[in-house]
Order: sequence, then C-alpha cells, then structure tokens
Amino acid sequence: MNDQLKRYGRLLVAYLKPQRRRARLLAIVLLGSIVLQLINPQILRHFIDSVMNGGTLESLITTAILFLVAGLANNALSIYATYLGSDVGWTATNLLRKDLATHCLSLDMPFHNNRTPGELIERIDGDITAMSNFFSQFVVRILGGAVLLTGTLILLFAEDWRVGTVLALFVVITFIVLNRFQQVAIPATTAEREAVAEFYGFLEERLAGVDDIRANGAGPFVMRRLYEIGRQLFILGRKAQMMRTILWVIIIGFFSLGEVAALGMGVYLFKAGAITLGTVYLFFQYTEVLQGPLEQISLEIQDLQKAGASIARVEELLREKRTMVDGDELLPEHGALSVTFDHVMFGYADGVPVLNDLSFELKPDTVLGLLGRTGSGKSSLTRLLFRLYDPLSGSLKIGGVDTRAADPRQLRRRVAMVTQEVQLFHATVRDNLTFFDTSIPDVKIIQVIRDLGMDGWYESLPNGLDSELRAGGGGLSAGEAQLLAFTRVFLKDPGLVILDEPSSRMDMATEAMLERAMAKLMKGRTVIIIAHRLSTVARADEIMVLEHGRIREHGRRETLERDTSSHFHHLLQTGLEKEIMS
Repeated sequence: MNDQLKRYGRLLVAYLKPQRRRARLLAIVLLGSIVLQLINPQILRHFIDSVMNGGTLESLITTAILFLVAGLANNALSIYATYLGSDVGWTATNLLRKDLATHCLSLDMPFHNNRTPGELIERIDGDITAMSNFFSQFVVRILGGAVLLTGTLILLFAEDWRVGTVLALFVVITFIVLNRFQQVAIPATTAEREAVAEFYGFLEERLAGVDDIRANGAGPFVMRRLYEIGRQLFILGRKAQMMRTILWVIIIGFFSLGEVAALGMGVYLFKAGAITLGTVYLFFQYTEVLQGPLEQISLEIQDLQKAGASIARVEELLREKRTMVDGDELLPEHGALSVTFDHVMFGYADGVPVLNDLSFELKPDTVLGLLGRTGSGKSSLTRLLFRLYDPLSGSLKIGGVDTRAADPRQLRRRVAMVTQEVQLFHATVRDNLTFFDTSIPDVKIIQVIRDLGMDGWYESLPNGLDSELRAGGGGLSAGEAQLLAFTRVFLKDPGLVILDEPSSRMDMATEAMLERAMAKLMKGRTVIIIAHRLSTVARADEIMVLEHGRIREHGRRETLERDTSSHFHHLLQTGLEKEIMS
C-alpha cells in the first residue's frame, strides 16, 4: 500500500509541479472555505442563544447579516475552488495525455501491430480522463478534509470534552472502515477499463471495414459480436459501480449513527443544564460539518480506486520500451542518397525470414524497378529503409550511414514514399501538404502545386490553402490525391524516394499528368519503384526481381532486356504482368 501511495505521489508531483502557483492558490481558497465552515455554526449558535435570552432586534439582525455574508462568501470560494481545481486537473491530464501519446508514437512497430487504434485511444484518452479528479482535487481535498475534521474536533472539545470524545471516536472508527475498504473496487474497475478498451477497439476496426462487412453480408455477425462485447462491458461496469458504492453506503450508515449520537448527547447535556440550546444546535451542526469531509474523503477514495486502475494501466503503457535505439549520425543533407544492403536478414517472427541474405548496392541518382510476387519481400524492404524495423543481421546503409546509427527524424526527412493509398486528414490543404509544419511558407507550397500542373485544381478551392479537406480525401479524385502526395514529397526534398506504382489506378489524362510529376521527382534523386506493371519500369536504370525474400536477378535494365535467359526478358516477351502480382 505504501509503495502504491508513493507511486501515486510521484505522478502527482510530476504533473502538478508545473502548476505549483495555481495549486497553492487552490489550497488557499479551500482553506478560506474551511475557516468559514467552522465559523458559521458559531454565528448561528450565538443567534439562537440571543433569541432565547431576549437579545435586541438590532443585534439579531447584525448576527443574521453576518451569517448570510459568511455563507455567501463560502459559496463563492467553493465555486472558485471548483473552477480552479478543474482547470488544474485538466491541464495536468492533458500534459500526461501528451506525454503518453508521444511515448506510444515512439514505440516500435511490433507494439502497434499488437494493438488496435481504438484500444490505444481508450488507453490514452479514457484512462487519463478517469484520472482528472485525482490530479485536480485528491490531495487538496484530502488535506482540506483533514484540516476541517481537526478544526471541528478541537472546537467540539473546547465546548465539551464528552461530546468531543464521542465524535472523535466516531471519526476514528470511520477512518478504520475507510482504510479497510479503500482497495475493494480496484480489481473490478481495472476489468471495467479493459472492457471499455476492447469495446472501442472493436468499434474502430468494424467501422474501418464497413464496406467489406456490407459487401459480404457480415452485418448480423458483427452485430452479434457487438452485443456480446457490450453485454460483457455492462456486466463488468455494473459490478465495478456496485463495488465502488459499497464504501458510500457504509459511510452513510456511519453518518446516521453520528447524528443520533450528537443529538442524543446534546439533549442529555441540555436537560442537565450544562449547555444552552444554541450549543445543542452547535453540536448537531458540527456533526453535519464532520460528515462533509468524511463523505468527501470517502468519495475521493472511490475516485482513487477509479484513478488507481487507470494509473496502473498508464504505468503499464509507460513501461513499454523500444527495442530499437536511436542514433545521432546525420545523412547527407542534400542530393541523392546511396543504398547498400549487406547480407541483410529480416523477419517479423522468430524462425520465419522474410528477407534472406539480401545484398545489393544502389548508387546515388539511380532508378531501381523492384519486381516480385506478393510475399516476395518488397514491402518489408521499404519498411527497413524507413527504419520501421531493424535487420535481424547484416547492415543497411543509406547515404553511407547505417540506419541503426542514423538520427531517425532526419532519416525520415531524407526518405519519402508515395503509395497508391494516400492518407489525407480532415484539415486544411496547407496542413495536409506540410503535415502541420508551419515553417514552410505558402509561396513555396503554391509554387510546387503549380510546378505539378495543379493550377486548375488550386484555383477551384474556395479558400486557397485554407480550404479544408474531408478525412480520407473525400471529394478528391484518386489522381488529385496522388498529386497531393507528390506535393508532400517535393516539399520535403528527399534524397531517396520510394514509389509504390502510384499511377496504377489512373485514367489516361491523369496518368499523363502524374507521369510528368514523376519525371520531375526523379531528377537528382535515388528512386525505388515498386512495380505492378511492366510499363512502369521503362524509366528504371536497374531492375531487381525478388523471390521468397531473395534476389532472383538484379542488373541494368537494358542488359536484362537483351539477355534472353533473364526472367525480366521473359516477362517482357510474354507480357504476363500477372506474374509480377501473383
């Protein structure tokens, strides 16, 4: 338990420290509210005793006004404390959310391959949202409640030691019960959070594949699975809520006993002539005051149980470590880049190589046409070039720098890829082209758009670069989306470009425009074209054919064309383009 509290404390300190001034202000505001809560019953006791003793109307009015002012001031401080606490809490959780998202984005591809986007969204957003009250209120309210309890008991002892002893005993017993039951809901809440993550992961996957689900008549099966997951979430959520409610029910029972004890003691002492009627009310009112911090502490412990489950899951995520270590060597900043594979072995699972003893060299400013059937290793080769994975053995160098020693950010600036499926965001044209990089001037963006022959498309935009695109490129033709992808590459000005046959789905006019863009892109750069059609490699300087993760043949295109025994010559003669794809 102590170790757990230390972990919670470290997390609190780490994310509240940047807001220490606002946290201190929150503590001061709550302290002011506590003082007013202790004073108000005293004012009311004085009012009652004045009435019983025949006090003057003026003194009664003055006391009543003082009571109202203190009450209004207490409400104002409570409202401000609620606002300030929420602000502190959300700022802290947003900082944690940013750090956790950055951490997840930095992890290796195997981590992301084993988790759905929906699950990660729930882990990063849902779990941290459940911790917002922990950051904003927990320490301040627990400490504030402790101060209010202590102050109330001191005042009760000052009035009558017997009443003070009974209510102090009541507080001690209540705390023992709180301590006994504070962990009871954490396992159930953890299971609930896991079920929520599974639910969102399921939704994200099915929504992404809704077209295939409809086309194959799989709707009823998906809905049945949705009901099953939803039912499980309901059962686990109900159990977690019931477990969290146990503590609250127990505290309510103790509150009732405390009120009975306070009222009984007050009546007994009043009949004995030991206290005034106003003091009887004071005892009862202070019992009500005691209930506030006790209930508050119990609710905070319930929130801690929610936060505890989320904190455990966040810590689990933060414990995930990268297997790849970033380097700091820089590739040449300008010009075409060389590529060297030296006995590279690679696979996604142990004992199952995808690339087997791959060795070749691609000199700067060379265009390589990469052919091979599905599963031959073409995509795996490109993933190694971006250092999404590391070779199991051997070495891969780009621009003379081993990818394992290279600075990953600079490497990915110097290597670019254009695929058939272009990822576009629900954002402005500018942000889509620059990937939200505000350092690229509009003049440069517009110049590249014009260089690629997209003047007409650009002029048709209602707000120029500020025009918003729909998510996934809705409203754009496939050719326009591809040309936008080319614009992105030109803005990066990379030294190595990978083209996954971007013109394979174009009409003749759009393909001609794309061909001109490709010709410009290839000037002064090293290019690897993953070809699905033989016509695409007509511009290649070299041809490489992969088969089962090995190089079947590699050489100058003209040489392989003339060599009647080459596989490439056979493909050209028969025109069996399906042999490339199948």
